[in-house]
Amino acid sequence: MDILPDKINEYVEKHSQVEPELLQKLNRETWQKMIAPRMLSGHFQGRVLSILSKLIKPKNILEIGTYTGYSALCLAEGMQENGELHTIDINEELVDFQRKYFDASIYGKQIFQHLGNALEIIPSLDKTFDFVFIDADKSNYPNYFDLILPKLNKGAVILSDNVLWSGKVVEKVKDDDIDTKALLQYNKLLNEQPMLETVILPIRDGLSISRVIG
Repeated sequence: MDILPDKINEYVEKHSQVEPELLQKLNRETWQKMIAPRMLSGHFQGRVLSILSKLIKPKNILEIGTYTGYSALCLAEGMQENGELHTIDINEELVDFQRKYFDASIYGKQIFQHLGNALEIIPSLDKTFDFVFIDADKSNYPNYFDLILPKLNKGAVILSDNVLWSGKVVEKVKDDDIDTKALLQYNKLLNEQPMLETVILPIRDGLSISRVIG
């Protein structure tokens, strides 16, 4: 779901930085071959990820939810020259697709793919991170938060996608709606955690930015 009207989205994209050629190809192939191409970050959100990464200049980036690799490549644009990006996804069928585009970029040797359950992989990563992007199964957002918090450097930033969840966060929640319940819990965690300062932006389906302050 896009929060803004289509005409506003079109204007925003037209007046934002042009999507790099490699990402245009990735975007096009995702829409041609994937079952759920709307999961792609896309032009506008991708440029948001890119410019935030360039402002933060992270050494180590963690991404939870790779999909076809579009967002990882956007995040990598601001990574330090000796930095690393670790991206986790559970879908084995997408590994080769992701790798093709990672290796076609200048960041190929700095991007490390992890296949499997993020709840098991995150604790095994012997690193601290300056930038984290969460865009995976919504029901586990609170669990991911608990795992990444000890691995964040001071000043680190957490980006969380889909936090408005098609507007369901302000509607009556159905008893069996596990995802919305988890996102409500997660948004509350971010807002009340004393180590963080958080703002939610109405970009696409909601994007929250949280910064570690202590």
